[in-house]
Amino acid sequence: MTLPLGTTALLALLLGYFFGSIPFGLLLVRAAGRGDVRDVGSGNIGATNVLRAAGKGIAAATLVLDALKGWAAIAAAMLLWGAGEDWAALGAFLGHCFPVWLGFKGGKGVATLIGIALGLHWTIGLAVIVTWLAVAKLSRISSLGGMAAAVAAPLAALAFGYTIYLPVLAALLVITLLRHRANIARLMDGTEPRIGSKG
Repeated sequence: MTLPLGTTALLALLLGYFFGSIPFGLLLVRAAGRGDVRDVGSGNIGATNVLRAAGKGIAAATLVLDALKGWAAIAAAMLLWGAGEDWAALGAFLGHCFPVWLGFKGGKGVATLIGIALGLHWTIGLAVIVTWLAVAKLSRISSLGGMAAAVAAPLAALAFGYTIYLPVLAALLVITLLRHRANIARLMDGTEPRIGSKG
């Protein structure tokens, strides 16, 4: 049965939100016996703060799982309805950033954005990953790499001809920048912590 576009969009959005709202960072740090990641560093549940709370292994697992939930939301939407991948992407991102289970206080979405980009098309995902790694490695500042990756996503969609995804990727860019407001202020002040720092 083919669902009306409005119904497909709504279901894909809700499905994506469910996937995105799984707080892997929080769950993995607790499972490792390291307490609540929200009590450490920035208080964020993403991989960068998990690194501060529980080390490289758990941070890497968090990064992979947070990316996987973005990819899985898109894959599930396509499997179920053959459409709605952009709505699933938006839902996954919103779920990660604003999970209902944690009082709508989640991560900043960079790892989930990577999974979303890969799910939409591998060329977009590759551009996002290369940009993220290059900027993070050169600057040693996680937030700068993440914001650069978010900028790269719509640019890659445009460059590779996947303009159908421009609206959702532009929306994710705006949300990413808003979620990084404090980081932007610290970057301007020269006080943004570098990768691996305890602050």
